[in-house]
Amino acid sequence: MRAGVRRLLLSITPEPRLALVIAVLAVAWMLPGNAGRIAGWTVLGVVAVAAIADAIALPTAADLTIERTMPTSIGIGDHATGEYVVHSRWGLPLRVRLSDDLPAAIGGSPAEEAELVLPARASARLTTDLTGTTRGRFALGDVALRVRTRLGLVARRMRWTLDDAILVTPSVANVRRFRLLAIQHRLYEAGVRAVRQRGEGRSFASLREYVVGDDPRHIDWKATARRGKAITREFTIEQSQSVFCLIDSGRSMTQLAGTYTRFEHALSATLVLTDVAATAGDRVGTLVFDDEVRTFVPAQRGAAALRAVRNALIPVRATLTEPDYAAAFRFLAARQRRRALIVFFTDVIDARASRALIAHVARSAARHLVVVVALRNDDIVSAATPAALDEKSLYESAAAEELIAARAEAIERMRAAGVTVLDVSPSGMTAAVVNRYLEIKARGAL
Repeated sequence: MRAGVRRLLLSITPEPRLALVIAVLAVAWMLPGNAGRIAGWTVLGVVAVAAIADAIALPTAADLTIERTMPTSIGIGDHATGEYVVHSRWGLPLRVRLSDDLPAAIGGSPAEEAELVLPARASARLTTDLTGTTRGRFALGDVALRVRTRLGLVARRMRWTLDDAILVTPSVANVRRFRLLAIQHRLYEAGVRAVRQRGEGRSFASLREYVVGDDPRHIDWKATARRGKAITREFTIEQSQSVFCLIDSGRSMTQLAGTYTRFEHALSATLVLTDVAATAGDRVGTLVFDDEVRTFVPAQRGAAALRAVRNALIPVRATLTEPDYAAAFRFLAARQRRRALIVFFTDVIDARASRALIAHVARSAARHLVVVVALRNDDIVSAATPAALDEKSLYESAAAEELIAARAEAIERMRAAGVTVLDVSPSGMTAAVVNRYLEIKARGAL
């Protein structure tokens, strides 16, 4: 993106080298009598003339242009690269110090006070590493240059204002990784145990004569024996099914699980499941809620499903409010009347706190196939094993064990009501969710 020049009030500024030269030559004033005064004023005049000449040798903003090329979007926690290109029409080589006022939501290694050597009438490039840290759309800041000649007594400051922006989305790195591993038939490296190929139907349709290229496993040997020639079975492709990701954005999802919150891990897993299910031909939608519905994407097919879900998840945030399960399930029931697979990302604390959750999930299980993804708190699990035998460690261990036992009781109550529960760590959640989805598809449970 090209920039527009922004005028600065004081464009010429002294460099540290000028102060050093003045400090070194100031000893001339220490000569005795008139000789010291003459030498001092002479040296001062020479330095002044050199500084003026150095300022004249500096280019103006019309002699330089700058381009900043950044990715239009980046996933939270993902890494990307940006580039700056400085073009010079000036006849002298220059040294350029670049500074970019990137927003805090774009972490990593911004181009902060990076120096470039810019040959005469040439261009210089600088790359910078970027990392998305906060979801949303953010305008990128101004780009400033501090230009000096080889003499380096003074410098000219220039600033450009650009109108470009960057969109920080939920992480799509796992989506790309799963796609690549699927292409290479290496999904086991991500923890996925089985993958059904798209287009392989399971419902018998008819018999026909075998032709070269048909799968030998589909040969009907009884029909072949009766007709005296190879007969193969044809199958119909499964009809599109609906998959809904229901995401709790209440207070329990604000807890950190590593670098990011449990909510961010849930969003990343949602995008991967959306991509896998849409590729398999299913209709995929998403609902995010806390004390009210924050975003809703109706179930849809194909690549449009992933784009719609990703765009809808960009502005949502986990809040410190208590989730209203009743409102969320009523909202979903009114808009998804046909049977669907509901993948519910939430936290299960204990039987008492989760009583409303258990009631509504059990009620929905009568109509839909519900899978509750209960995000395990790894810190509490670690705390259950005392680090020492002192009183404080033993007390913390006992408290952690009590929380774990209460949570296990709540999970068992949901399972007893016919609800499938995945009790997983946020770090292993994506593979576990994809595995369960593929298992349900293979069994034809919907």
